[in-house]
Amino acid sequence: MNSTAVSVIIAAIMIGGAIVLIGGSSTSNQPVANVHNVSMEQGKQVVELRAKGGFAPRTSSAKSGVPTVLRLNTDGTFDCSSSVRIPSLGISKILPATGTTEIDLGAQPKGTLSGTCGMGMYPFEIVFGA
Repeated sequence: MNSTAVSVIIAAIMIGGAIVLIGGSSTSNQPVANVHNVSMEQGKQVVELRAKGGFAPRTSSAKSGVPTVLRLNTDGTFDCSSSVRIPSLGISKILPATGTTEIDLGAQPKGTLSGTCGMGMYPFEIVFGA
């Protein structure tokens, strides 16, 4: 194989790797609702998120008009997702490095409730529907 062919192959690999790192898939940047993180417990809707390196899942679907609790689970969380903010409700909490924190959200109307880490780097949202 000549040096030109090798150079082209190496350039293609590097460009492909850069596209993967940036998120080249058109759907990769779209939040995906995870229906398995919302449950009913003792008459309350519980939305459960993992807080470490961001919040997962990033988008949750819940029912509007139902008393709702946000349950945040941490496990060795030392980044900025160890702090949560929900500006529209005036909520700002520091989470333990490891443990569970519950935040009462009340019965939310139809719409999207947005939250973030303390620095605003890691967003999450709960879409309240019918």
